[in-house]
Amino acid sequence: MAVKTIACRILDTQKITYSLHEYEVDENNLDAVHVAKQVGLPPQQVFKTLVLRGDKTGVIMACIPADKELDLKALAAVSKNKKVEMVPVKEIQGLTGYIRGGVSPLGVKKRFPFFLHETAHILDPISISAGKRGLQIFLAGSDLASISEANLVRIAH
Repeated sequence: MAVKTIACRILDTQKITYSLHEYEVDENNLDAVHVAKQVGLPPQQVFKTLVLRGDKTGVIMACIPADKELDLKALAAVSKNKKVEMVPVKEIQGLTGYIRGGVSPLGVKKRFPFFLHETAHILDPISISAGKRGLQIFLAGSDLASISEANLVRIAH
């Protein structure tokens, strides 16, 4: 059985039902659609967590389905920024405590404003990173929205 990550321990303390799913990591393909194939879920149920910086708010996080593309303009609008841009990969671990390909929306070093794509709350399960490459958490999207205090918004197309 996989080692419990910080994200798992947060779910445990809140008594939220989830399951862990390990997969083979391909260093050359950390793409969420690839992860979806590996864990046997359709890409719209596997959510990737992105770390961005807004010109007004600073760091924010967004979580969208694997098969969608982040709408930067929409995210800027809902996060009260004029513009947002992806944080450089080299900054991700320092900001979140996680490495690219293993960023979980749960258990981040510092709590940043969190924006979850609106489809998440109707899906069960959805899959998010458990906080390390090769390990996904399956849980109800509504549970993720609740525990992460997410803003449920349309931020992808």
